[in-house]
Amino acid sequence: MKEYLRLIDVHTPGRRNDVTPLFADPVAFSELVTDLAAPFEPDGIDLVAGIDALGFILATGIAMHLGKGLIPIRKGGKLPVQSDRVEFIDYTGQSKSLELRSGSLQPGSRILLVDEWIETGAQAKAAIELIEHQGGILVGIAAINIDINDNTITLLEKYRCHNVWVE
Repeated sequence: MKEYLRLIDVHTPGRRNDVTPLFADPVAFSELVTDLAAPFEPDGIDLVAGIDALGFILATGIAMHLGKGLIPIRKGGKLPVQSDRVEFIDYTGQSKSLELRSGSLQPGSRILLVDEWIETGAQAKAAIELIEHQGGILVGIAAINIDINDNTITLLEKYRCHNVWVE
C-alpha cells in the first residue's frame, strides 16, 4: 500500500472512509494525483471529468497535472443552466441524479472520469451516460478505490480503470 493512503481515515462510522486528511497533505495529495494520472498520460486525453463533490478535488488535481480542462459533473438540481440529467440509485439505495451542462463536450472529446471512491458503480455509470450522450469518448476511470463486486464488474470489464487502494 502506498504510504500516503495511510492518511485515509478508515475508522469512521458507516460504510465510507474519510479521504479528506489525504487531500490536506500537499505532498501526499501530489503523489496521489501523479499515481492516478500516470496510466492515462499517453492516452491523448482532452478533458478530465470529476463527479460532485470529492471527485471534483481529485479531478482538478489530475487536470492540472495533465494540463487539461475540467468538466464538473454535478449533483442534480445544482446547475443554473440547461443540462443533461441522469437518474440512478446510489449505494444507500436512494434515488439521485447527476447533471452535465448541455454542450460541455465536443463530439469525439476523449474524457478521463474521476471520482474518489466507487462502491456500486451507479454514480460512475450515470456520469458515463452523460459523457457519452454528449458524444464524449471515455478513455478511462480513475479513483482512489473501485470496489470489486457484481455491480462494478461491468465497469471494470468495459473500461480501463485505475485505482490505488490495495488492501
